[in-house]
Amino acid sequence: MKFAVSLPLSLLLALAAAPAVAQVSVNSPTDGEHVSSPFKFDVTASTCSSDAVTAIGYSLDSSTQTTHWNSQSVNTSIAAPGGSHTLHVKAWNGKGEVCVVDVSIDVVAEGSSDGSSGGGLSVVPSNATKVGAIQTLSGWQKVHDGGTTGSSNGTMSIASSPSVAGASRLFANEFKDYGGERYWVHFSDDTSAQNFLYDGWVYIHDSSSGFKNLEFDVAQTMDNGQTAMMAFQCDGWNHTWDYGINAGSAAKSKATWRHSSAYCNPQAWGLNAWHHVQIYISRNDSGSLTYHAVWLDGNKQTLEATAFGAFDLGWGPAIITQFQVDGSSSGTTYGNVYLDELSVYRW
Repeated sequence: MKFAVSLPLSLLLALAAAPAVAQVSVNSPTDGEHVSSPFKFDVTASTCSSDAVTAIGYSLDSSTQTTHWNSQSVNTSIAAPGGSHTLHVKAWNGKGEVCVVDVSIDVVAEGSSDGSSGGGLSVVPSNATKVGAIQTLSGWQKVHDGGTTGSSNGTMSIASSPSVAGASRLFANEFKDYGGERYWVHFSDDTSAQNFLYDGWVYIHDSSSGFKNLEFDVAQTMDNGQTAMMAFQCDGWNHTWDYGINAGSAAKSKATWRHSSAYCNPQAWGLNAWHHVQIYISRNDSGSLTYHAVWLDGNKQTLEATAFGAFDLGWGPAIITQFQVDGSSSGTTYGNVYLDELSVYRW
């Protein structure tokens, strides 16, 4: 037997307007929080519309780019440009339904809650020269790096998504037998500057299994005509930050790597998320280099390692930056990496 139950019209309207029940807990960031970039993204979600959650993700403001993880919990760091934003935290169930929680955040300068400069920018004086948006320059070139075995090939393109500020550069790589692909661009011709801060954002797309090393370099022709080669890499084989040295002389050079005691492993970087890399390097007139410190996602590791790094390359006045990705296997592997908001400060 069925019983008819009469409900007040106001209650019926309230029930009809009620959203789907979602058990989404945004532990960080909290609504209205002031955060530095990158900031902690800590979310758990069990159900969406009464069905088990299969993925968690986010988008920012009106962007159509959504980053997601196939998990019921995520604890990572994500990046956003400065200013006020709405972070759309999303959870999907197995039926493809999505539940969304909006969080308002105010992104201030890295390493600070009051807008003051932090991270690697703390070493940059006010009179420093900055070249920004280097990833968007038209003169980028590529080549298989002869210092690696095997072979490699790469393509480049400008992408609006994923991007920190609207125009990232995609490096799409194919490696064979541990080959490495090197990319570079000439962006200045100052021969007198002796201090440099490399400042860029890196995004590993979907998988890091196809490569082992990520290399970030600045090379400068000095007043004496020699080239200071300031090479730095995150070494996935030894799990260290490595710095480049010339173990020979400028005329009879022997380029090699030296492992630091600072930890780095690109396979441990979060996938489909932006990571902030800052490297502070100085040189003297004779090409002795000092690798002072590196910041990864705002976390500083001090090196203060000094080594000879001058080479007779016959260059004219130039400052270039290089970005290199090295393969991980004797077979054929692939790796897609984006670079954005690339700036080099010099003084």
